[in-house]
Amino acid sequence: MTKHSYNFVETYNDLVGFGLNRETDENTVVYCLQKFSDDSLMEVLKQRMTDCELEEVFELITKVLKKHLTEEEYHQYYLKED
Repeated sequence: MTKHSYNFVETYNDLVGFGLNRETDENTVVYCLQKFSDDSLMEVLKQRMTDCELEEVFELITKVLKKHLTEEEYHQYYLKED
């Protein structure tokens, strides 16, 4: 059984854009992140990204996780630990 799900990008049919309103901004970020993390796209991108770009992406993700998740939430939602 898989632990991860990416259903939003498969079912979202509304506007993808930024700056209109908070709900659209939130949905756009989720949509873009799910598209970005697609295995076949990442296989191409990871080889083309510079060391600096890889570090920037990693640091941004880590910063957001540390800022907005408790230790327990980090283990539950990000690491998917039981």
